[in-house]
Amino acid sequence: MNFTVISLFLIIVAATLVITYFAAKRTNTASEFYTAGGGLTGWQNGLAIAGDYLSAASFLGIAGAIALTGFEGFYYSVGYLVGYLVVLFIVAEPMRNIGKYTIADMLTARFDLKKVRGIAALSTITIVTFYMIAQLVGAGALIQLLFGIPYWVAVIIVGVMMTTYVMFGGMTATSWVQIIKAVLLMAGMFIISLIVLFHVNFNIVELFTQARDASPHGASYLNPGVDSDLPLDTISLMLALVLGTAGLPHILLRFFTVKDAKTARASVITATWIVGIFYLLTIFLGMGAVIFVGHETIVANNPAGNMAAPLLAQVLGGDLLFSFIAAVTFATILAVVAGLVLSGASAFAHDLYGQILKKGQATEKQQVVAARVASLSVAAMSITLALFAQNLNVAFLVALAFCVAASANLPPIIFTIYWKRFNTTGAITGILSGLISALVLVMLSPNVLDPDGNAIIVGDPLFPLANPAIISVPLGFLGAYLGTIFSSRKLDTEKYREIKVKANTGFKEEIDS
Repeated sequence: MNFTVISLFLIIVAATLVITYFAAKRTNTASEFYTAGGGLTGWQNGLAIAGDYLSAASFLGIAGAIALTGFEGFYYSVGYLVGYLVVLFIVAEPMRNIGKYTIADMLTARFDLKKVRGIAALSTITIVTFYMIAQLVGAGALIQLLFGIPYWVAVIIVGVMMTTYVMFGGMTATSWVQIIKAVLLMAGMFIISLIVLFHVNFNIVELFTQARDASPHGASYLNPGVDSDLPLDTISLMLALVLGTAGLPHILLRFFTVKDAKTARASVITATWIVGIFYLLTIFLGMGAVIFVGHETIVANNPAGNMAAPLLAQVLGGDLLFSFIAAVTFATILAVVAGLVLSGASAFAHDLYGQILKKGQATEKQQVVAARVASLSVAAMSITLALFAQNLNVAFLVALAFCVAASANLPPIIFTIYWKRFNTTGAITGILSGLISALVLVMLSPNVLDPDGNAIIVGDPLFPLANPAIISVPLGFLGAYLGTIFSSRKLDTEKYREIKVKANTGFKEEIDS
């Protein structure tokens, strides 16, 4: 088994390094580094978006959640999928038309102020950091389990590889790594799902019945509320998942890698189909795991159920299928982390260095050098934090990333596109109110404070909900609204009309007042 695992790992690593080598030859300008020169087709970018979105948390976490909690675990699948509809109908096309490299570009297209760019970059870096730490901790745990090497060595290995992809290959290399990973992951999901369905004679009702009987929850396994004492907590989580996707920096960055809005829409449609099929298949993985692996075995290997899918692969397909799934999971983590590094580097190099420090006067060479240095810095910071987060509950980090994205990024994005009166003060107060409220409420939640010692700090939580989106998202919108209403800044009607035309057509036209 070790030989098989190592062989598959080496094949994937070799393939991705070859991609990086050829991509590096085509990465000479800032546009090529950040957005692959806008040269990806709709289906390529759609696969890359799916590769960016289908993280190890989706593959390992949701399958485990469904195995342990049944219907309630499927909430995650529904939330992640519906989130793409928000992206498709509200954000994708205007984002592509107005922005250039980052979220801050899109906001400052209407509000040309350094404060807006700086605060938007701060929000991006916060989201990227939390998301990346969770991925690195998961990668470290997986490699530590498979190879028996120390956790810190595993984290550094993943960190060095992802940095190599981004520093030398930029968005082109990152995109193709994500495309390959998406294809491999979907192949693995199909194989396991078909084997599970074969064992139940392709009878979905029989699958549900056997899963219910195998679960210690019995009949309640197929009902909501198994793992949540507060229905409001489930609603809050769903709100974060549905709205957070439209504010995730590494997802939004992908809309700038295509040539026009039409291709951006095609990308999201392709990604939605892939993501939808993926999350549908998580039902077969989760229920198959509780039937063929068993609840006790899953919990014994990982109390959170994160090893349910690999264990199911081993039971159904032996060491060969287990090794393939483990290698694909490794590729999944690499691809997602590479995308996160790139979005974080964009915020540092393009927004903070290129636009604020250099006032937009940096040369192409300076921008590329700054981007590579920023990539190295973001990776080093995340690796360092992940080394100290081995025993941290990483689930709340991912949930927090979605919550911050929905609370801090989404309100100013929507108001910039659709609200005529929205102004600079509203953009700043919207981002800050969403960002600060999300961070403070999570620090007071059961994810951080727990009297039984199951969280970071022993103590009674001051805020009852595990995910604060139901509070912080409205506060983000309210902050943006009140900041605009009570601001003394004059309404720039001409600028809004220009942005409206550009958002809907992709063309910047001179409009007479």
